[in-house]
Amino acid sequence: MKAIQVGLLGIGTVGSGTFNVLQRNQEEIKRRAGRGIEITMVADLDTARAQQIVGSGVKVVGDAREVLANPDIEIVIELIGGYGIARTLVMEAIAAGKHVVTANKALLAVHGTEIFQAAHDKGVMVAFEAAVAGGIPIIKALREGLTANRIQWIAGIINGTTNFILSEMRDKGLDFDVVLKEAQALGYAEADPTFDIEGVDAAHKATIMSAIAYGIPVQFDKAYVEGITKLSATDIRYAEQLGYRIKLLGITKRREGEGVELRVHPTLVPAKRLIANVEGAMNAVVVNGDAVGTTLYYGKGAGSEPTASAVIADLVDVTRLATSDPQHRVPHLAFQPGQMRDVSVLPMELVVTSYYLRLRVKDEAGVLSNVTRILADGGISINAVLQREADDVAGTDAGAGEPTPDHTDLIILTHDTREGAMSTALAQLQALPSVLAPIVRIRKEELA
Repeated sequence: MKAIQVGLLGIGTVGSGTFNVLQRNQEEIKRRAGRGIEITMVADLDTARAQQIVGSGVKVVGDAREVLANPDIEIVIELIGGYGIARTLVMEAIAAGKHVVTANKALLAVHGTEIFQAAHDKGVMVAFEAAVAGGIPIIKALREGLTANRIQWIAGIINGTTNFILSEMRDKGLDFDVVLKEAQALGYAEADPTFDIEGVDAAHKATIMSAIAYGIPVQFDKAYVEGITKLSATDIRYAEQLGYRIKLLGITKRREGEGVELRVHPTLVPAKRLIANVEGAMNAVVVNGDAVGTTLYYGKGAGSEPTASAVIADLVDVTRLATSDPQHRVPHLAFQPGQMRDVSVLPMELVVTSYYLRLRVKDEAGVLSNVTRILADGGISINAVLQREADDVAGTDAGAGEPTPDHTDLIILTHDTREGAMSTALAQLQALPSVLAPIVRIRKEELA
C-alpha cells in the first residue's frame, strides 16, 4: 500500500525529533501501521535550517498554507504552539479534510471544544497524545485503557520544569529564585518561564485530562491556577519533617451531584506515595477509577524524542483508522459527541481538601489558643500542630520576616474543609496582632 503522506508545521525541538525517530524506526512503524508513513513536506520560517534537518528528499516551504493546499498530504502535524496562528492553521487543515496531530496543549485547553466539533463534522481525526505528559501515553490510557471505569480523580506532576525546581529546593535547601536560575542555566527552564512556574502549562494539561475523564467540554477558563513562585525552602523542610513532600499537581476530581474540581497548585503529598518520589524533570500521573483502583503512569514529560514518541503513536493511530467509518473511531474526548455533559467546574471556594498552614507569630502566651479558637469557630478541625523556635530556621524566607528569638513558627495540618471556610479563617488569623508575617497556606492531598 502506498505510504501515507504527512505535512509537518514547525520543525523545532519536537519536530526534528519526530522526523528523526520516524526515519530511524520507519520499518518497525510500517509493520505496526500497515503502511508507510512519510513526512514529505515541512513548513518552517527558517527554511534553511529545516532543509538541513530533513535533507533534499523533503520539500521545505516558508508558508504553512502551502502544506494545507497540497492534495497529497493526508495528515498535518501542528508543532507551532500557542493560541494564534496554530488555531487558524488547524481549523483550515480540518476544513480541507486533513487529519491533524498536535502537541499543542494550550490550543486544545482553550479551543478544544470548537476544534473537536469541527473535526467531527468533517469526519477527520485530531490526535493529541503529545499534548499531555510528553512520552507518557496518558491520553490513550484515559480514553481507551480505562474506558470501563468511572474516573474518580486524577493527580499529576505534569510540568517537568517545576518538578525539577522543587526537587532541587528539597535536596539542596535553596529557595525558589536561586534554583530557577540554575534550571535556566541547565536548560530545564525557558528564558521566560512564566507558563511553567505560574502553573499555566500544568493547567492546560489538567483541563484536557478532565474533559476526557468526565466527558465534559474543555474549560480552562474555570481552572484554579497557582504556581510555585511563593514557595520557600523552609516550608519544604517542614513538610519533610511531617512526612510529606511538596509537588505542583494538576488535580481534577469528580464530586457527585456537585460538579468537577479542576485545580493546579503546590500540594503536600505523603512521602510514602510513589508520586511523591518522582524527582527531577520527570512526569507522573495518578488516576483513580472505580473498577481498577489507583494506577500510576511515569516517564519523561518533555524533550525531543520522548514527545516525538507520542506524536508518532498518533500518526500510527490515524494511519490505521484513516479509511475507517468515522462513527466507529475512538471519540476525541472518549465519550461519544452526543453524550458529552455540561457539568460545571466548581469555583475554588467550594473545593474540599486539607491544609498545611505556617504562621510566624510572637512567642508569647495565648497565641496558640487564639489560633485554634478561630479555626474551630470556622468549623476547621486540626490534625496536627508543630512548633519550631525561630533559631531552628536557617536564614530567612521571602514573606516570612526576619527570624528572631522572640518569634516562633506554628505549623498546622488540618482535616478536610472547604476552601471558602479556610479563606475566611485565614483572614481572621492574619488580623491577629501576634501574627507577624503573611500566613503560608499549602493544600494537602493523601491520594489514597
